[in-house]
Amino acid sequence: MRETIEKLKAKFGAEIGEQPEFRGEWGVTVSRAKLLGVCRFLKADCGFDMLTDLTGVDNLGTEPRFEVHYLVYSLVRREHLRLVVSAGADDAVVDSVVSVWGTADWHERETFDLLGITFRGHPNLSRIIMWDGYPHYPLRKDFPLAGLPADLPATAQNAGTAQNAPMEGGPFVAGIGTMGAPRREPRANDTAAERDAKNAHPARQEDL
Repeated sequence: MRETIEKLKAKFGAEIGEQPEFRGEWGVTVSRAKLLGVCRFLKADCGFDMLTDLTGVDNLGTEPRFEVHYLVYSLVRREHLRLVVSAGADDAVVDSVVSVWGTADWHERETFDLLGITFRGHPNLSRIIMWDGYPHYPLRKDFPLAGLPADLPATAQNAGTAQNAPMEGGPFVAGIGTMGAPRREPRANDTAAERDAKNAHPARQEDL
C-alpha cells in the first residue's frame, strides 16, 4: 500500500494528503479538483479495479462540512484504499466517478438523496430512497430524529402530509413497558416459531 500512496504523491503532489493508518486500512485525502484524475489513475495504473463503497459524512459545526469517502479495492493485490474528498456547506459538489467505476451510480444517488451532496456529471442524479420533491436530507446532523413534515407525492395512497414521528412509543424510542428492540424486530429470527421459542426461554427474558 505504501507503494500506491507514494505513486499518488509523485503524480499529484500536494493534491494528495496522507491519513493515519488504522487497523491495516490506509487512506489519502484528495483535492476536489483532482478527484476524477486520481480515480482514473488508481484504476488504470495502480490496479484498483473495484469501488466497494462510497458514502458521505456530515461534520456539522466544522468547515468544510461534508466529506465523501470512497473505498476502492484491487482484486489482484487484495488491497483496500480509502479516498476522502471534502466539500463546503455552501458548495457541496464533487465530480461523479461513475465513468471510472460503474458501481458508483447508486452510491452517489443515495449520498445525494440523504445528504444533499451533488455529483457533477452523474448520468441520472435523482433521489433513490425519498420521493422527488422531498425538501429535506435525512442523514444530515441537523435533521431531527423525529423527522420533519413534508408533502407526500400525489401518487401515494391517501396522499397528504408526512407528519413528525412520535418520540415515545414511536419507531426510534421505546416507551416504558414496551418490548425492547430485539424482540420488536421480526428479522431477528427466521420464523415466528423460532422467535416465540427464544422469547420464552428464561435466559432471553428482557427487563421491561
